[in-house]
Amino acid sequence: MIRDNQKGLNRLHILVDAVVVAVSYLLAWYIKFVILNKDTTIGILSRETYFSALYYIIPGYLILFYYCDLYSSRRYSSVEREIFNIIKANTLGLGVVIVGMYTFKVLDFSRSMMFIFYGFTNVLVIAERQIIRSILRIIRRRGYNVKYVLLVGYSRAAETYIDRILENPQWGYVVCGILDDHLPTGTVYRGVKVLGTLANLDVILELEEKKLDEIGISLSLQDYDYLEELVRACEKSGVHTKFIPDYNGVIPTNPYIEDLTGLAVVNIRYVPLTNTMNMLVKRLMDFFGSIILIILFSPVMLISAILIKLTDGGKVIFAQERVGLHNRPFMMYKFRTMREQKEEEEKEGWTKKNDPRVTTIGKFLRRTSLDELPQFFNVLVGQMSLVGPRPERPQFVEKFKEDIPGYMIKHQVRPGITGWAQVNGFRGDTSIRRRIECDLYYIEHWTLMMDFKILFMTIFKGFINKNAY
Repeated sequence: MIRDNQKGLNRLHILVDAVVVAVSYLLAWYIKFVILNKDTTIGILSRETYFSALYYIIPGYLILFYYCDLYSSRRYSSVEREIFNIIKANTLGLGVVIVGMYTFKVLDFSRSMMFIFYGFTNVLVIAERQIIRSILRIIRRRGYNVKYVLLVGYSRAAETYIDRILENPQWGYVVCGILDDHLPTGTVYRGVKVLGTLANLDVILELEEKKLDEIGISLSLQDYDYLEELVRACEKSGVHTKFIPDYNGVIPTNPYIEDLTGLAVVNIRYVPLTNTMNMLVKRLMDFFGSIILIILFSPVMLISAILIKLTDGGKVIFAQERVGLHNRPFMMYKFRTMREQKEEEEKEGWTKKNDPRVTTIGKFLRRTSLDELPQFFNVLVGQMSLVGPRPERPQFVEKFKEDIPGYMIKHQVRPGITGWAQVNGFRGDTSIRRRIECDLYYIEHWTLMMDFKILFMTIFKGFINKNAY
């Protein structure tokens, strides 16, 4: 069973990491002092001195890998998250080594060699982790190294859990049955049978304890009265137990818990940008980023303004009311791409394909998203962010907040010029619901690295908008 071998697998994994760190260090030394510097007498420190540093570097890096969550189960974890944690651990390691050199006045130790070592550890550890991940997925797809799970309670959450397990065989989970008081024994959902009632749990735990790796408590809301008793029975057996709540439609995937002197309080939604430090960091990035982008794109904006004036006349900048942070209205700026209209005409709705209101130069500006460039000034004054949910007009906000659950949550952060929805193709005349799903994902999972990722993706697929009319 998995739990019988897990300790051995973890120890083997630590050993492989230690070897990879050592190999990275030796390669860095070889490149620095053999390939790049052919004079073997150069430098004050001897080869033995450099190699003896491994006695400190290897255990130090393994400790950093542990604290950067690189030894937890990777069945569910994403490749992106693991790569981020590897780079974070290696960056911390490099920083500690360099600070240690200056603190203990080891001034002759090659800094350039340590930067080469930093590059090798990132590349080789990432490669090692991906090879291990691929091997484990192949093994699990063939039915080995799997975890057997018993679900206690039939609910929407149980169905969703089974769906996810069947869609991802590389995770290595097998749902071997369900216990429930409301469905007859033998009922089947996607190949998983109801084995009996909740009262049968003790018997199954006694008979099948050595065959079960996990128990998932997936009670429907009406059966939560049994929760405490079931948890006690599961923990008494010693089998790893997890809770699969049936209120995912109410509580999102990323709530957070506050400890009020022993009382757990579940906050419905975690919004990282409500943290003062996160807000400050993002605002500084927006402020300096908008200045740089205004300077960088000033020739493009000047040419666009001249073309609008020459081909259509009238105003160059179009200002339209949008709803921003904390539901406050603001005027969002764009290059005018439609003929000048009365306010009543503007409220008719979004542009359609071959819309006669769009000017000739306007079609090009809209398709290339160049009409959005004046919003850098909205970002500069703090009304918008470089990255965030796109702001909407007040009349559509009033409509969508009634039709789409969670729509108003997007106003807990500053609206953006580009966002997670936009780089995933949900722009212009596309599904509002899918757009909001992307916005909520961004709001709950925001990091500064995610902002940089979205800006990077915007360069390659965010400017050309095939849905812009």
